[in-house]
Amino acid sequence: MNEHSPRFTPAVRIGLSIAVATGLYGISFGALAVASGFSVGQAVALSLLMFTGGSQFAFIGVVGAGGGGAAAFGAATLLGIRNAVYGAQINRMLRPRGWRRLLSAQVTIDESAATAAGQWEPAEQRRGFWVAGIGVYVLWNLFTLLGAVLGDALGDPRRWGLDGAAVAAFLGLLWPRLRSREPVAIAVVCALATMLALPWVPPGVPILLAAAIAAVWGWFGHGPANEGLEPDVSPEGDGGQG
Repeated sequence: MNEHSPRFTPAVRIGLSIAVATGLYGISFGALAVASGFSVGQAVALSLLMFTGGSQFAFIGVVGAGGGGAAAFGAATLLGIRNAVYGAQINRMLRPRGWRRLLSAQVTIDESAATAAGQWEPAEQRRGFWVAGIGVYVLWNLFTLLGAVLGDALGDPRRWGLDGAAVAAFLGLLWPRLRSREPVAIAVVCALATMLALPWVPPGVPILLAAAIAAVWGWFGHGPANEGLEPDVSPEGDGGQG
């Protein structure tokens, strides 16, 4: 496509670059899902239906640690709440109708919301949102499949030291958000609560306890009401899918 074509606008270029960078990360999710005990089909289904990176890593992390389905679903849901906030913003910004409303709900993630919010013109907001959202969805699912197939071919994850990789990946998603003293303090308190709870409660419950502590802290905190709900990436840069 010609760079000077009206269709190859800045929002389209940003959306495409973010889609490629984020989609490639799906290969790690596919491999880690299989390492956590999921089948190739289950890993692919998670990406197709859940499609929010942080929630997906939390889900397989809880299950991989021996937690039950309810605990894994609860952890994934708590991390996916911010997508509902993004959805309200996208509805006001783009006003999708009909089948586009359903499709926009599925592809509203950190990357698509950030790309749309970074544009000034309504037409560019629409282009950025759809290119980033659909682009990430397609590539994330393709590379999830590739990663799951490769991970399945490796066999027992403990032979390669992959049994704890899902937890490490989730920590990698958390680290960039620790940009000020309050998030660091919340992380430390939640980590201590998790360690204290581990010997006494079933697997998966400690992460729900930590999430509840963070929610109470945020509710009674003095920061802005929307603090911590901003997208994890800026439209100008690359980042992991949230």
